[in-house]
Amino acid sequence: MKISRIFLAAAIAACSVFGMEAGATLEEIKATPEKAGGVYYAYPVSESLNTPAPEGFKPFYISHYGRHGSRYLISDRDYSDLIARMHHAAEHNALTPFGLDVMARLDSIWLEARGRGGELSPLGARQHRAIATRMYKAFPEVFAPGADMYASSTTVMRCAHSMFAFIEGLKEQNPSLEIPRESGQRNMDFLNYHSPESGPFSSHDGPWYQTWKRFRQEQTRPERLVASLFSDPEYVATWIDPKELMWQFYWVAVDMQNMETQVSFMDVLTPEELYDLWQVFNFNFFSCNSSYAPAEGHFVKNASNLVRDIIACADACIAKEGGHGATLRFGHDGNIIPLTALLKLDGCYSDETAPERLAESWADFKISPMASNLQIVFFRNDAGEIIAKIMLNEREISLPVDTDMFPFYPWPALRGYLSEIARS
Repeated sequence: MKISRIFLAAAIAACSVFGMEAGATLEEIKATPEKAGGVYYAYPVSESLNTPAPEGFKPFYISHYGRHGSRYLISDRDYSDLIARMHHAAEHNALTPFGLDVMARLDSIWLEARGRGGELSPLGARQHRAIATRMYKAFPEVFAPGADMYASSTTVMRCAHSMFAFIEGLKEQNPSLEIPRESGQRNMDFLNYHSPESGPFSSHDGPWYQTWKRFRQEQTRPERLVASLFSDPEYVATWIDPKELMWQFYWVAVDMQNMETQVSFMDVLTPEELYDLWQVFNFNFFSCNSSYAPAEGHFVKNASNLVRDIIACADACIAKEGGHGATLRFGHDGNIIPLTALLKLDGCYSDETAPERLAESWADFKISPMASNLQIVFFRNDAGEIIAKIMLNEREISLPVDTDMFPFYPWPALRGYLSEIARS
């Protein structure tokens, strides 16, 4: 399938604009400290960027996979243990004025966070409504009367609530849409699959663990933090594990962006400390979810069932005369990261094994911030030709399939590639 030189030039320009730079630097974290949260980074997109389709092609189907939106820390204890620790120090007159101020801030956020460990936050719901609204406005033909819609989520409530918010966003645009939805075990084999073979690789006996443990020890330097919070060295020596305390503050600090509160803890850790800790977290996520070579491809293969479902649902829509609509799926970062690695999307795959160098080629927050999503948008013309483009977090992205019309790929070639990687 050929296109004009003008369109090709525009497509190449779009690639340079929308392509994702791999890795992350200290300067990037200094500019936007929230990125140090990795997969806790709140969804940064507020505008979907779309290259116009070639002349004569109209959108008719969207295959989607979305991570749940912003959430609270996974357990109430992620807040309460740190709060109790600071109060114990205050009772022993062991906090500096800054430490007392930090304790008061922790008390204030507990009012919102208590009893919500692991739940979708209001921001998470807003993210999904907004993504759905932009999807509808960008591709209204997909949702024309008679649209065949289906939505499914994992059995985790934050994913189901994300699905409900997304559907709400679509129905705000078109109340007549009928969107059956499910959140049950029947779809878990592709929404959230983890093979028996991959399990041992993510355990403490896996090939990543000792490397991660050493790296975590090297990167966690809490001396400055402890001195800023505590006035009594003897108290610290008796009651405080400085490295674990630093990680407790890291989790709280990076998750504030996902809550309704305006309280911040970014002054508790320096940008350099945030970057050091993020690199540890980044390696953890990469080595247990992506293309970490010692894992022998088991994590990446976990996405094969999902790719097969993507193919099957697309085939069903294409086979139906005049078929149009969308398949909406909702899961977790531990699903979308293997999927992007299996597809070998630009910037989502790395051969690096050294944790101290991984940040040069792979950054979790660029792949799966809160509410991250993969959309495959299908277009066809009157001659029945079908092309598709892939969008990661509403940005067009490339993968290793030949095309002369990026960001669009001929569907037969893309389908062949998807079938091949799903079998490997």
